[in-house]
Amino acid sequence: MTRTYVVTGAASGIGQATSALLTERGHRVIGVDLHDADVTVDLATADGRSRLVAEVTELSGGRIDAIIANAGLAKPIALTVAINYFGTVATLTGLRPLLSGSSAPRAVTTASMASLFPPDDALLEALLAGDETAALARGAELEAAGGDAANLIYGTTKRALARWVRRNAATPDWAGAGIPLNAVAPGVVETPMTAGLTASEEARAALLQMVPMPLNGIFEPRDVGYLLAWLTSEENAHLCGQVVFIDGGSDAVMRGDSTW
Repeated sequence: MTRTYVVTGAASGIGQATSALLTERGHRVIGVDLHDADVTVDLATADGRSRLVAEVTELSGGRIDAIIANAGLAKPIALTVAINYFGTVATLTGLRPLLSGSSAPRAVTTASMASLFPPDDALLEALLAGDETAALARGAELEAAGGDAANLIYGTTKRALARWVRRNAATPDWAGAGIPLNAVAPGVVETPMTAGLTASEEARAALLQMVPMPLNGIFEPRDVGYLLAWLTSEENAHLCGQVVFIDGGSDAVMRGDSTW
């Protein structure tokens, strides 16, 4: 059965690979990005988030089957706060009503194994409180500090996003409406976002010291696409509020049996 998917961050990396995979399987994809997409909007802004909902509603006729909220930044700048957390949450909540006409509605977002790293507590608190003004201000402080401080931004936004999924997946708006809401947490993937970190063998080796990936190492975006496709398929009827680490083993190495 042909399904209609909305994929943000569709112009490159994981979003592009997932869109291609779904299209190959005969589904309709409404791609969203800053360029080269069906819907070109900036999810860092309130206007872009509103236009996303309006344009997807028009293109889809008011009915979609799945949301893949994948757009994000990995830069140590305040803009990452706006896109990774607030833009993603706005995508999921704004498009959720369009899922009501689907017989098998699904939603998933892209977190990261970086959510395992220690966060910036002040930024995390502002994110989870939904205070975008405070979160952006803290992000700007970290950006200005540079170095290790600025590098906390990305992982903190992804930890907050994973916690948002955990807090909301079992609520009436999601599980109560028959919508499985989950997240994936990729390890290091060969995308334009990570190009600077994987440009040489020395750089790759250094990265894998920080992000251990004993199962087959750094991988391609299509591998994440397969997981995203399953999580948003009709087959996934009961997975709820899970953050699925597709990371070559990073989670297992770093956290051991702490899940139990």
